[in-house]
Amino acid sequence: MKKLVKQIVGIDVAQKELVVCLGRMSDDWSPEIYAHKAFVNNAKGFIALENWVTSLIDPEASVRFVMEATGVYHEPLAYYLFDRGNAISIVLPNKISNYFRTLEVKTITDQTASHAITLFGLERKLEDWKRPNAVYKRLRQLARERDQLVQERTLVKNQLHAEKSEAEPSSSSMMRMKKRITLLDKQEMEIKTEMEAIVKKDKGTSDAVQLISTIPGIGILTAVTVLAETNGFELIRNKRQLTSYAGLDVVQKQSGTSVSGKPRISKKGNKYLRKAMYLPALSVMRYDERFKAIFARVVAKNGVKMKAGVAVQRKLLEMTYTIFKTKQPYDKEYLKKEYEADKTRAVIN
Repeated sequence: MKKLVKQIVGIDVAQKELVVCLGRMSDDWSPEIYAHKAFVNNAKGFIALENWVTSLIDPEASVRFVMEATGVYHEPLAYYLFDRGNAISIVLPNKISNYFRTLEVKTITDQTASHAITLFGLERKLEDWKRPNAVYKRLRQLARERDQLVQERTLVKNQLHAEKSEAEPSSSSMMRMKKRITLLDKQEMEIKTEMEAIVKKDKGTSDAVQLISTIPGIGILTAVTVLAETNGFELIRNKRQLTSYAGLDVVQKQSGTSVSGKPRISKKGNKYLRKAMYLPALSVMRYDERFKAIFARVVAKNGVKMKAGVAVQRKLLEMTYTIFKTKQPYDKEYLKKEYEADKTRAVIN
């Protein structure tokens, strides 16, 4: 008689709907999908989902809820399930996307997505998800609020510039625009002050921010954004996974000799991380020898400055992870030491 060894509840999360798929695996290691259902993404839907799952699963075997990190829409359900003692795994979207491409599925729907998530959970050993660090969660909210304010302020400034360029500009319109810009400036300062207070109050976060800020071009705001968006690198296991999570990984479409697309970054990731790396990359490409060398090497290889800029962004982001994990500050003399070491090895040899 077959013994049940694994039960997975795969959930495709959308803003208003949860598409759920149930799967199980016996000791012959053959996965089986046996139920589908959709629920509303709210408190009532969470209760109905849990009751439905309870009525269908084998109570003698463990069950795990698996979903991908979809912005913020998955969080209420994850919190609900976690608080009720359920085993939960939240997977980075790129992992599910890569796995989906290995399946013989021609049509992508919410149901096939939940199917893929369930199979992924059955075939892989997944880690338990825990509630995000409260400090990082609040910092993420503030960092994103500030980003929206900056975008709005840029829009208003552009409108003000356009109005000034009119043949007969409206003084009242310009006055209102200037007031909006002043308000946005004030609100941004309030957000920065609150972020600084939160970081200062939590020693672990403060130490991590100061450590990451030793990297050239990385200021306190950028360091806070990186930590907040990754929850202190909670779901990140290596540098490659981090760049993929940020959408800074390189993809290329190539088939035989007839199809060869240009390499490009995927952009299928956390846009806030990508944006956080943009200005620091521009700075270090000009003023830091280590990153100047990276930029020059990539430009010499393919002649495209944009690719070189992305390479620097990727390197900066990877460095935040390395420094956070090793707890060693950035070494400004790294290139010099490497050069001296190479000279020493050459003499010895």
